[in-house]
Amino acid sequence: MTADIITRTKRLARTIRGHTLRMVAKANASHVGSCLSAADLLAALHSGILRIDSDRPDWADRDRFLLSKGHAAAIYYAVLAECGFIPLSELATYCADGSRLTGHVSHKVPGVEFSTGSLGHGLSIGCGMALASRRDQKPWRVFVLLSDGELDEGSTWEAVLFAAHNRLSNLVAIVDYNKIQSFGAVRDVLNLDPLAEKWRAFSWSVREIDGHDVEQIADTFSSLPFDPAKPSAVIAHTVKGRGVSFMENDLAWHYRSPNTEQLQLALREVESGV
Repeated sequence: MTADIITRTKRLARTIRGHTLRMVAKANASHVGSCLSAADLLAALHSGILRIDSDRPDWADRDRFLLSKGHAAAIYYAVLAECGFIPLSELATYCADGSRLTGHVSHKVPGVEFSTGSLGHGLSIGCGMALASRRDQKPWRVFVLLSDGELDEGSTWEAVLFAAHNRLSNLVAIVDYNKIQSFGAVRDVLNLDPLAEKWRAFSWSVREIDGHDVEQIADTFSSLPFDPAKPSAVIAHTVKGRGVSFMENDLAWHYRSPNTEQLQLALREVESGV
């Protein structure tokens, strides 16, 4: 990516963090910490990595993106709005009665490939999509953003095995490794380390990155596939609640919604890049 694109990507990440904070606060909803940890990854993907077209959300040759951690719906809706898939004004309806912007990602929203949030299924769906692309000799790729918590699910590792066996080099798994899941630190609930080595043992090509370093993220995604005979895994080391000092690495913000005072403080930090 050029310096100009990197600058725009960083600006997009700040913008969607701000949208998310407002959406979650207005709806008195949750999962703000999970949203903020994924902001830089989503911004980079939607700044020229994914081959998508907001004017043609059903374009046959588009890349497919699945937010397996579908509870981080708010920030995904925010980036889709900034990319022109839905009106920015619609973000104010997040989690409201009758809104299509539900608390877990809904395929009723243009740009969303599949309704997700039942953890442990996104990578399996991605495998099916990638295999279909391969068999139909299509050019599109499949990207799946997973939470670290859902790596506790056996169904995820079945998909990891399947993808490697079928040499799905058009499949990319991105782990948002913020190291905090719904009921505690990942290392205490079910320790995943050494995580990268596990994926390599399952015959994936793996890279570990700083999930908040936009240049590193862009360089990594621009190098796909890492091996033409293997699926690619990106272990993105992130911080839960990234961008808001009092939310970072705090389990409480998996569920808590900011009050008016907290929202204003959080927005100031996000907008200033603190």
